[in-house]
Parts: sequence; C-alpha cells; structure tokens
Amino acid sequence: MKLVRYGVKGKEKPGLIDKEGKLRDLSGIVADIGPEQLAPAELKKLARLDTSTLPVVKGKPRFGVPLSRIGKFLAIGLNYSDHAAEAGMALPKEPIMFFKADTSLTGPNDKVMLPQGSKKSDWEVELGIVIGKKARYVTKKDALKHVAGYCVINDVSERAYQLERGGTWDKGKGCDTFGPVGPWLVTTDEIKDPQTLDMWLDVNGKRFQTGNTKTMIFDAATIISYVSEFMTLMPGDVITTGTPPGVGMGVKPKPRFLKAGDVMTLGIQGLGDQRQEVVAFKK
Repeated sequence: MKLVRYGVKGKEKPGLIDKEGKLRDLSGIVADIGPEQLAPAELKKLARLDTSTLPVVKGKPRFGVPLSRIGKFLAIGLNYSDHAAEAGMALPKEPIMFFKADTSLTGPNDKVMLPQGSKKSDWEVELGIVIGKKARYVTKKDALKHVAGYCVINDVSERAYQLERGGTWDKGKGCDTFGPVGPWLVTTDEIKDPQTLDMWLDVNGKRFQTGNTKTMIFDAATIISYVSEFMTLMPGDVITTGTPPGVGMGVKPKPRFLKAGDVMTLGIQGLGDQRQEVVAFKK
C-alpha cells in the first residue's frame, strides 16, 4: 500500500494511492496515519479494503508527511562508501547516529527555508525506514519484521553548522524544513527488498545524485538491529539511512551549495518523488 496524508498543513487527512494512481480518502476508515495504524494487524485490515469503494479525492491537494506523531527522527551518517570519500571522511566501523529535530519535518513538496546566515546548505536523497512494531535488542535476522514501510527523505544539511561549529552534527541537520518526508509511506508488501532501490536527486534540472541502496555500508536490517541496542524503537519512529555520492559539498573544483530560488527534485524507485523550492530565511 501507498499511505498518505493530504491537505492543509496541520489539518491533513489520511488517504491511500490505489493501483491506478488515484488518491483515495481514508478518513471514513481511520482518523489518521499514526503509530496505532502502523501495527501489523492494523495494516492488514487496511490492505483488505476494497479501494474502489473509497472516495476519490479530486484535484491535486498538498501531501504532508505521510505519518503523524513521529516519535524519534533518527539518521545514519556516512553510510555509502563513495559519499564518505567525497566528504573526505574515513569509513565508519559502526553506524554513525544522530537526530534530526521533529521541527525539521515537512511535506515532500513544501518549500525548504535556508536558516539565518546559511552559506553551506546541501541536499541528500535518502531511504527512510518507518518502524511499525516495538524493537528492542532485535537481531539482524528479525529486524525487518519490525518495519511498517519505507519512504523518501531529503536529509537537508547546513554543512557549516554540521562540521564547523563544534559538538554534534545535529546543529546542521535539524533546521526548520530540513526533513521533507514522503510523498508516500509504502508498506513492506510492496518493497520486498529495501537494498535494491535506485535513487536520484536533481537541482534545477541537473542530475547530481545517482545511486542504489545496494551500496549502503550498513543495510536496513543492520541499522535497525544496531540502533535497537541503544534505544527502544517504537511505532512511528523514522530512520533515514544515509545518502549516495553527489552532494553539494563534494562538487569539484568548487562546492555547490543551495541558494534561494533553487529547486530540488528527488526520488527513490517505488517510493515516489519530491520537489522543493528553496527560499530565504524568514521569521
């Protein structure tokens, strides 16, 4: 299934995309797409629906983040060897973990706002994992049984804040609007293997990132198992899993960072596309 939340920001309704690509309203079935609806039993109920009986949503409404009440918004850094090389950093021996602020969450096609004084804001197309079942000290073998689905995430990053201001990476990762998610939450019945997905990102129509999740250093199962050693993962938690090469700070001979007026378009095979216009900081 492709689950969505659509409508005005803060008042999104639950929906799904049917096999013909039509947006169908789910608000008569569930109140929202949140942690409760991600439980395996609840997803099975939704999967059994006759989608042809659901109301078709007319027009082209805004898509919001495809799940509400996200608990933890976790991220894994330097998870593609060629991206680590372009960043001039050593390959990690264990997954690098950091948090993105919940206030960074935004819809897949909403505007991305540069933070005040930003000079080095950058793009990163990434596979997102959505947890559907409590995970604590899970084995790699069982890890994917705890996944509700997958989504596209743009891990927008201010490199000066991330790397030049001391402390953790969180400073450059959690700025407002720096976490576009969606358009859909695609359940695991449609994504049998998360390690075979093509991914891409363009800026102003120019291709910068081309990759595939098969080149991740730590695969999705390893990440879930590893993170669950340090914290309990709960339904509605989201993990963004790293980016392939082609980010702005790796452009030669001179890095290419985001500026107001730029347009990012990105997507992952089977998970949909995003589009964000970059705008200047505004209080």
